[in-house]
Amino acid sequence: MPRSALVVCALALLTLAARPAPAQDTTTQRGVRIGLTYQPGTKPGVVVLPVTGPDGDSVRAILQRDLDYGDRIEVITGDAITSTASTQTGGGGSAINYGVWKSLGAAALVEAAVGPLGVHVVIHDVTAKRAVRTGDFSLSGAPQSPEWRMAVHGISDEIERWITGVRGIARTRILYVRGNRVYVIDSDGYGERAVSDAGTVLAPAWSPDGRYIAYSRLERRGWDIIVHDLVTGSSRTLAATPGGLNTTPAFSPDGKSIAYAHGDENGTDIYIASLAGNGRAQRVTVGRGTDNISPSFSPDGGRVAFTSGRSGHPEVYTADVDGSNVELLTPFNFGDQYYRSNPDWSPDGRLIAFQSLLNGQFQVMTISLRDRTVKQLTSEGVNEDPSWAPDARHLVFTSSRTGVKQLFVLDTESGRARQLTHAAGARLGAWSHWLDHVQ
Repeated sequence: MPRSALVVCALALLTLAARPAPAQDTTTQRGVRIGLTYQPGTKPGVVVLPVTGPDGDSVRAILQRDLDYGDRIEVITGDAITSTASTQTGGGGSAINYGVWKSLGAAALVEAAVGPLGVHVVIHDVTAKRAVRTGDFSLSGAPQSPEWRMAVHGISDEIERWITGVRGIARTRILYVRGNRVYVIDSDGYGERAVSDAGTVLAPAWSPDGRYIAYSRLERRGWDIIVHDLVTGSSRTLAATPGGLNTTPAFSPDGKSIAYAHGDENGTDIYIASLAGNGRAQRVTVGRGTDNISPSFSPDGGRVAFTSGRSGHPEVYTADVDGSNVELLTPFNFGDQYYRSNPDWSPDGRLIAFQSLLNGQFQVMTISLRDRTVKQLTSEGVNEDPSWAPDARHLVFTSSRTGVKQLFVLDTESGRARQLTHAAGARLGAWSHWLDHVQ
């Protein structure tokens, strides 16, 4: 296939288609909510008290923003909070007037202090009028450095888990394409940097441990899958299916293999190749001249979701990783245009997000694996290419709602959306797992 045709094919197919720092916990078991008293179905009101010690204001600002972006906690701020906080010194609760904080709507207080060894955190239950959880967290890197910020994000995630029982998503990052490079950005919108050389690139993806990324890059012989080590800076080509079109990579949950689409003039199919580089790729789909792209593994690694045109138009299918038990997932009986593509399997295994063409514009949808219930999540502008956060609640997606393509983050439970990127042309977002070992 001519090089120019491959470029057109790849672009067409794509439209078809944080570890917390170590803590010494002195109260209850990790991962179990501390049992605050608040109305079921509501978000607990939480006040982050002024943080003492070096760079305390920055630590407090990050904690507040992270807890707010997690959408499970109502962070209480304002003049009354500032005034009340200035009269109470904390210090283990002896000087805290819990009645005043309860009158201001707080269910919990976060008290933190930065010291030579890191950050000491105390969580106060306002109703119980006592401190209920403490922990000590280390900080790494110079203040405001990427390593330092990620360490603070890890504290936020653990605080959210203490209060709600669910780990936050602050210690994560998001890949995306802008212009001719792959970029990475923190989940709160800070720390943007390029992580690929210049070239025509598409479809970035994360390894489960966050050390490696994969993406498709146009070369002389066609499109290759590039695997890049973020720690060493080295890159290599996945050589299982040289030449032709190789795109839309997805790492397996164990990080040992990559599923991707490989094609030529006879159509495109899903293959799985070992990252060890030994042997040929395993073919998953037999499209018989149709296009099968955009694989996404189930959390247990046993099945893949993918886009296929085998029915005459793009739909989302699932199959076992050996190619057996192929099922049509998206029904023909909703919407006004048959075009559903770019699936992403939620980390909890319950849902698959995808894009659907409705009234001439792509919108982000989810479908339940249990009962096939379909839910439309967006309606403003063109919205496409959803990617799940590790909490299986938030999605990052590309949207034109500002007039140019940007990445937005959506809370699928409340519908709240926030803009993540601000430089024009961001697209094809991919959310990492928790970055527990890689800065």
